[in-house]
Amino acid sequence: MSTYWAILERAPGSKLRLTKLDDEIYESFKTEFPDFDPAATIDEDEMKSKAGKEKWRNWMKQYEEKVADYNFGTLLRANPKFEYGEKETIFVVRMQFYAIEIARFVISQEHEVMAETNLIL
Repeated sequence: MSTYWAILERAPGSKLRLTKLDDEIYESFKTEFPDFDPAATIDEDEMKSKAGKEKWRNWMKQYEEKVADYNFGTLLRANPKFEYGEKETIFVVRMQFYAIEIARFVISQEHEVMAETNLIL
């Protein structure tokens, strides 16, 4: 995780790609989870509730043949503002990691554009 964090510190979100399907994953994620705020701290209890698990499981099925190891476990920062650490990470499956981190990249990219726009004005 320290390698991934080092990449996050050195590259803007607009320059990062996790998969060849990032755009598809983001659009599908945004459609299925329109109220999910990737900039907020993740509510792990809600995500791992019976209803949450079912919703995520149903969404992830579409990537079973497209993304290698789509349902393998990995660590995710619960809050994008903090580095990986014992209290700051949660255990998720790979597609949850991809969806949430890609959404965080998009938000980062939007902030970059806003910052550039403010500089021009």
